[in-house]
Amino acid sequence: EAVSGAQLIAQALRAQNIEYMFGIVGIPVTEIAIAAQAVGIKYVGMRNEQAACYAASAVGYLTGRPGVCLVVSGPGFLHALGGMANATINCWPLIVIGGSSDRNQETMGAFQEFPQVEAGGLYNKLSVRPSSLEVIPAVIEKAVRTSMYGRPGSCYIDIPGDFVNLQVNKSSVKYVECCLPPPISMAEHSAVSKAASVIALSKQPLLIIGKGAAYSHAENIIRKLVDLCGLPFLPTPMAKGVVPDNHPNCVAAARSTALQHADVIILLGARLNWILHFGLPPRYRQDVKVIQIDICAEELGNNVRPAATLLGDIKTVTEQLLEEFNKRSWKYPSNSEWWQKLREKIKNNEERSKGLALQKSLPMNYYTVFHHIRELIPKDCILVSEGANTMDIGRTMLPNFYPRQRLDAGTFGTMGVGLGFAIAAAMVARDHTPGRRVVCIEGDSAFGFSGMEVETICRYNLPILIIVVNNNGIYTGLDTNSWEEILKFGDPATCVPPVSLLPNAHYEKIMSVFGGKGYFVKTPEELQNALKASVTDKQTPSLINVMIDPQSERKKQEFPWLTRSNL
Repeated sequence: EAVSGAQLIAQALRAQNIEYMFGIVGIPVTEIAIAAQAVGIKYVGMRNEQAACYAASAVGYLTGRPGVCLVVSGPGFLHALGGMANATINCWPLIVIGGSSDRNQETMGAFQEFPQVEAGGLYNKLSVRPSSLEVIPAVIEKAVRTSMYGRPGSCYIDIPGDFVNLQVNKSSVKYVECCLPPPISMAEHSAVSKAASVIALSKQPLLIIGKGAAYSHAENIIRKLVDLCGLPFLPTPMAKGVVPDNHPNCVAAARSTALQHADVIILLGARLNWILHFGLPPRYRQDVKVIQIDICAEELGNNVRPAATLLGDIKTVTEQLLEEFNKRSWKYPSNSEWWQKLREKIKNNEERSKGLALQKSLPMNYYTVFHHIRELIPKDCILVSEGANTMDIGRTMLPNFYPRQRLDAGTFGTMGVGLGFAIAAAMVARDHTPGRRVVCIEGDSAFGFSGMEVETICRYNLPILIIVVNNNGIYTGLDTNSWEEILKFGDPATCVPPVSLLPNAHYEKIMSVFGGKGYFVKTPEELQNALKASVTDKQTPSLINVMIDPQSERKKQEFPWLTRSNL
């Protein structure tokens, strides 16, 4: 019995428990998508390979099993590089399958010919081309396994165009079973007891929870550790919700103070990169003791010499620490000076945000908008957020109560991820947690990167709520009067500020044009009504375009590292 390359690829993906494929079909990969649907894999056709690849990578983070991105040769492959890099830098499993030129035309200047396997090496843990049809299942198993084992990341499989419809006898194919779940490693016992001793001697401890902890499903055990030891904790942006943001020990509202004065810091699946200011003074104490818990040995010791290193799976290592503290019965006192200092700072910062949120002036500012969003969106919704101010202020204003329910620009700071992430989250939610809503909060500039994916959302009838926080630009914008004044000076290309976008752009019409519901909003009342209507309608995609003050910015110096000179 004969089987085609396309069928072999689809069957092999199915055998590895792959559920979702995102992509844009064309020569030579169309048959692969058709074959994937025939074996029960869900195929979502996107409008840009970049968004398709972002979507597939988000599936990997949300489910622990890679999504697949399917692209054509040359430009199609190149457009997916952004998603590969983003997945690898975020440590998310992803499989990208790219068509390439027919083998007998290599070096001849074939249609869309490009050295894809070599190019893929920079962005992927594995970049391979099967040497024959017979080995396709084995190569796919290796790619899926490699994407998930150790520190997760992206893997690329190159499929020559002539492989797709080529047929081979089933009996000669090297079929393989589904790869085993990733092996789980524990930290060495001496490192665990050393870490516990350092923590027990701390005067100003701080637990930092990273998205590695969210990925390893360590939420229950980390919460037990926080409660047992009474430790203050700070989540990195995508780790919000591993322990709920409203937990009394959450010190996110005193972030700078907590980092600057902690004498012992426990890193749970978080890296000392730009997001955490590298662990270095003046943002940290010169003598801070760092305890690093990470799945990747090469990460240990980056930027700061650690007081203890615990190499292993976050969930398992946290269990080891918990066991150690159960024996010691140590608890950090809740009436310490450190707690008093942190609580005072939290109170001041929260009052400041509240003051800004309750301002009655129009147009609205970011804080007012997020205040109303927070009041009206479901507590268990998946939040996707991207933008500059929109993402940063949203992080402080919008709480997460459950793990893996915040997706944002991530470690790579990627703009354009929002709609792809939202589509992936909505597909996964529909199958695994029916009824859970996806709320995608975009800056107007961020929305522009993949705005046409609104058509994809409507085509697959995904009841996503998109909120565009529109300040007519990147960081800041101009109001209509200033815009018209500037245009009097001549050609917009010479006189319009580079950060400006068209004032009062009606992004909501992009949604209504495809059959969803669009709302144009200028006041708190209009915003509340639009939010209520969108949340109540559980069937229809909607977009709320919220006009805010073009000059509204975050509280001064909240994130001074976002000024370019400090990056």
